[in-house]
Amino acid sequence: MFEIKPQNPETYRQQTRRSTLVIALVFIALAMVLSSAAVMLFGVPGGDNFRLNVAGVLAALVLSIVLLRVKFWSQPWMAAAVYGWQLKRSLMSVTNVMHHVKTGVQVSDPAAMKLLRFYHLGVTQMHQLDANSSALSQMVHEIDQHKATMEALGMDTDQPRLDPAWLEAVQKAGAGT
Repeated sequence: MFEIKPQNPETYRQQTRRSTLVIALVFIALAMVLSSAAVMLFGVPGGDNFRLNVAGVLAALVLSIVLLRVKFWSQPWMAAAVYGWQLKRSLMSVTNVMHHVKTGVQVSDPAAMKLLRFYHLGVTQMHQLDANSSALSQMVHEIDQHKATMEALGMDTDQPRLDPAWLEAVQKAGAGT
Protein backbone atom coordinates (compact mmCIF):
# COMPACT_ATOMS: atom_id res chain seq x y z
CA MET A 1 0.00 0.00 0.00
CA PHE A 2 1.58 3.26 -1.16
CA GLU A 3 1.20 6.40 0.93
CA ILE A 4 1.76 9.98 -0.22
CA LYS A 5 4.24 11.65 2.12
CA PRO A 6 5.14 15.34 2.28
CA GLN A 7 8.26 16.14 0.26
CA ASN A 8 10.20 19.34 -0.27
CA PRO A 9 10.32 19.74 -4.07
CA GLU A 10 13.76 21.41 -4.12
CA THR A 11 15.28 18.74 -1.87
CA TYR A 12 13.56 16.00 -3.88
CA ARG A 13 14.98 17.29 -7.17
CA GLN A 14 18.45 17.71 -5.65
CA GLN A 15 18.44 14.16 -4.26
CA THR A 16 17.11 12.59 -7.46
CA ARG A 17 19.73 14.44 -9.54
CA ARG A 18 22.43 13.15 -7.21
CA SER A 19 21.21 9.54 -7.34
CA THR A 20 20.87 9.74 -11.13
CA LEU A 21 24.44 11.02 -11.38
CA VAL A 22 25.76 8.22 -9.17
CA ILE A 23 23.98 5.56 -11.23
CA ALA A 24 25.17 7.12 -14.50
CA LEU A 25 28.77 7.19 -13.24
CA VAL A 26 28.53 3.56 -12.13
CA PHE A 27 27.19 2.59 -15.57
CA ILE A 28 29.90 4.54 -17.41
CA ALA A 29 32.66 3.03 -15.27
CA LEU A 30 31.28 -0.48 -15.72
CA ALA A 31 30.86 0.03 -19.47
CA MET A 32 34.45 1.20 -19.84
CA VAL A 33 35.89 -1.59 -17.71
CA LEU A 34 33.79 -4.38 -19.23
CA SER A 35 34.30 -3.21 -22.82
CA SER A 36 38.04 -2.89 -22.29
CA ALA A 37 38.20 -6.29 -20.60
CA ALA A 38 36.21 -7.94 -23.42
CA VAL A 39 38.53 -6.46 -26.06
CA MET A 40 41.63 -7.34 -24.04
CA LEU A 41 40.51 -10.95 -23.44
CA PHE A 42 38.75 -11.78 -26.71
CA GLY A 43 39.73 -9.05 -29.14
CA VAL A 44 42.01 -9.04 -32.10
CA PRO A 45 44.83 -6.46 -32.00
CA GLY A 46 44.20 -3.95 -34.78
CA GLY A 47 40.97 -5.77 -35.68
CA ASP A 48 37.33 -4.82 -35.54
CA ASN A 49 36.30 -5.13 -31.89
CA PHE A 50 33.05 -3.18 -32.18
CA ARG A 51 30.90 -6.17 -31.18
CA LEU A 52 33.00 -6.77 -28.09
CA ASN A 53 32.65 -3.12 -27.11
CA VAL A 54 28.87 -3.32 -27.57
CA ALA A 55 28.76 -6.55 -25.57
CA GLY A 56 30.70 -4.83 -22.76
CA VAL A 57 28.26 -1.91 -22.74
CA LEU A 58 25.24 -4.25 -22.71
CA ALA A 59 26.79 -6.28 -19.89
CA ALA A 60 27.37 -3.01 -18.00
CA LEU A 61 23.73 -2.06 -18.53
CA VAL A 62 22.50 -5.39 -17.16
CA LEU A 63 24.92 -5.23 -14.23
CA SER A 64 23.89 -1.63 -13.49
CA ILE A 65 20.21 -2.62 -13.42
CA VAL A 66 20.98 -5.53 -11.08
CA LEU A 67 23.04 -3.27 -8.80
CA LEU A 68 20.27 -0.69 -8.79
CA ARG A 69 17.57 -3.17 -7.79
CA VAL A 70 19.61 -5.35 -5.42
CA LYS A 71 22.11 -3.00 -3.79
CA PHE A 72 21.24 0.65 -4.41
CA TRP A 73 17.43 0.55 -4.07
CA SER A 74 17.50 0.37 -0.26
CA GLN A 75 20.24 2.97 0.22
CA PRO A 76 19.28 6.27 1.90
CA TRP A 77 20.68 8.32 -1.01
CA MET A 78 18.14 6.61 -3.31
CA ALA A 79 15.08 7.29 -1.09
CA ALA A 80 13.79 10.27 -3.09
CA ALA A 81 14.14 8.49 -6.43
CA VAL A 82 12.48 5.34 -5.07
CA TYR A 83 9.62 7.42 -3.64
CA GLY A 84 9.13 9.18 -6.98
CA TRP A 85 9.13 5.85 -8.83
CA GLN A 86 6.59 4.38 -6.40
CA LEU A 87 4.39 7.48 -6.66
CA LYS A 88 4.38 7.35 -10.46
CA ARG A 89 3.76 3.61 -10.45
CA SER A 90 0.81 4.04 -8.07
CA LEU A 91 -0.64 6.78 -10.25
CA MET A 92 -0.24 4.55 -13.30
CA SER A 93 -2.18 1.76 -11.59
CA VAL A 94 -5.07 4.21 -11.20
CA THR A 95 -4.66 5.54 -14.75
CA ASN A 96 -4.96 1.99 -16.07
CA VAL A 97 -8.50 1.74 -14.66
CA MET A 98 -9.46 5.40 -15.02
CA HIS A 99 -12.40 4.61 -17.32
CA HIS A 100 -13.86 2.45 -14.52
CA VAL A 101 -13.01 5.12 -11.93
CA LYS A 102 -14.84 7.85 -13.85
CA THR A 103 -17.85 5.58 -14.33
CA GLY A 104 -17.87 4.85 -10.59
CA VAL A 105 -17.53 8.54 -9.72
CA GLN A 106 -20.60 9.32 -11.83
CA VAL A 107 -22.68 7.04 -9.59
CA SER A 108 -20.88 8.16 -6.37
CA ASP A 109 -19.25 4.77 -5.75
CA PRO A 110 -17.17 5.27 -2.55
CA ALA A 111 -14.16 3.27 -3.79
CA ALA A 112 -14.08 5.21 -7.07
CA MET A 113 -14.49 8.53 -5.26
CA LYS A 114 -11.58 7.77 -2.91
CA LEU A 115 -9.44 6.43 -5.73
CA LEU A 116 -9.92 9.57 -7.81
CA ARG A 117 -9.13 11.73 -4.77
CA PHE A 118 -5.92 9.76 -4.15
CA TYR A 119 -5.07 10.16 -7.83
CA HIS A 120 -5.62 13.93 -7.66
CA LEU A 121 -3.47 14.25 -4.53
CA GLY A 122 -0.74 12.11 -6.09
CA VAL A 123 -0.76 13.95 -9.41
CA THR A 124 -0.63 17.26 -7.55
CA GLN A 125 2.43 16.13 -5.62
CA MET A 126 4.09 14.65 -8.70
CA HIS A 127 3.70 17.90 -10.63
CA GLN A 128 5.03 19.88 -7.66
CA LEU A 129 8.03 17.58 -7.28
CA ASP A 130 8.76 17.75 -11.01
CA ALA A 131 8.19 21.54 -11.08
CA ASN A 132 5.48 21.13 -13.73
CA SER A 133 2.99 23.78 -12.65
CA SER A 134 1.49 24.27 -16.12
CA ALA A 135 0.18 20.68 -16.27
CA LEU A 136 -1.16 21.00 -12.74
CA SER A 137 -2.97 24.26 -13.49
CA GLN A 138 -4.98 22.46 -16.18
CA MET A 139 -6.36 20.03 -13.57
CA VAL A 140 -7.18 22.45 -10.75
CA HIS A 141 -10.85 22.85 -11.68
CA GLU A 142 -11.42 19.07 -11.92
CA ILE A 143 -9.58 18.50 -8.61
CA ASP A 144 -11.54 21.21 -6.79
CA GLN A 145 -14.86 20.01 -8.23
CA HIS A 146 -14.24 16.41 -7.15
CA LYS A 147 -13.17 17.52 -3.66
CA ALA A 148 -16.35 19.60 -3.32
CA THR A 149 -18.47 16.64 -4.42
CA MET A 150 -16.82 14.41 -1.79
CA GLU A 151 -17.38 17.04 0.90
CA ALA A 152 -21.05 17.37 -0.13
CA LEU A 153 -21.39 13.59 0.25
CA GLY A 154 -19.76 13.75 3.69
CA MET A 155 -16.69 11.80 2.53
CA ASP A 156 -13.19 12.27 3.90
CA THR A 157 -11.09 14.14 1.31
CA ASP A 158 -7.81 13.17 2.96
CA GLN A 159 -6.91 10.09 0.90
CA PRO A 160 -3.09 9.80 0.98
CA ARG A 161 -3.03 5.96 0.75
CA LEU A 162 -3.67 3.82 -2.29
CA ASP A 163 -5.75 0.92 -1.06
CA PRO A 164 -5.47 -2.02 -3.52
CA ALA A 165 -9.01 -3.02 -2.50
CA TRP A 166 -10.28 0.19 -4.15
CA LEU A 167 -8.65 -0.78 -7.44
CA GLU A 168 -10.15 -4.24 -7.22
CA ALA A 169 -13.62 -2.93 -6.32
CA VAL A 170 -13.59 -0.41 -9.16
CA GLN A 171 -12.46 -3.03 -11.67
CA LYS A 172 -15.14 -5.48 -10.52
CA ALA A 173 -17.85 -2.81 -10.66
CA GLY A 174 -16.64 -1.76 -14.11
CA ALA A 175 -16.57 -5.34 -15.38
CA GLY A 176 -20.15 -5.84 -14.22
CA THR A 177 -21.49 -2.97 -16.30
